[in-house]
Order: sequence, then structure tokens, then C-alpha cells
Amino acid sequence: MVDHASHPGYSEDKQKVLKRLARVEGQVRGITRMVENDTYCIDVLTQVSATTKALQAVALVLLEEHLSHCVVDAARAGGPEADLKVKEASDAIARLVRS
Repeated sequence: MVDHASHPGYSEDKQKVLKRLARVEGQVRGITRMVENDTYCIDVLTQVSATTKALQAVALVLLEEHLSHCVVDAARAGGPEADLKVKEASDAIARLVRS
């Protein structure tokens, strides 16, 4: 069984992920200010769309790292852990596609 709890696949890109998340956090705060300031609806929606895309970009980085580390390692080891990791990845992809 492969244990990734102590070393997530994105460890090498952790700072990049955190930087992107900080940017998304700033975008959300900006949207809050826009609503507080009664900004025109379409302008707010434009920022919501940009923020959504930025968050999806983070999700894609995490998914890519999960596939290239956790799933590949589990597949090499074989057994039920491999099936579990493939199922987890498939479920995550389905959630991303639906969002």
C-alpha cells in the first residue's frame, strides 16, 4: 500500500499552489468590495467568472500532481490501492467537469 498522507503529490509545487490560492482569495475579497460598493452586476459577474477560472486552474494543478504521483505510484504497486486511487481521480475529474 502506498502512503501519500505524509507527502502529497503537490509538495514540490506547494508554493505555486499557495500563491495561486492567495490570488484567488484576493479576487474574492475584491468581489465582496464590489458588492458592498453596489458595483454594476455585469462587472461583478465578470470578476466571479475570472475567480472561478483561477480556482479551476488550481484544481487542475492539484489533479495533475495527483495523477502523476499518487495514481502512478499506486498503479506501480498494484492491488486494491491502485483501484482506489484511479477511482478517486475519476471521481475528482467528474466533480470538476460538473462544476
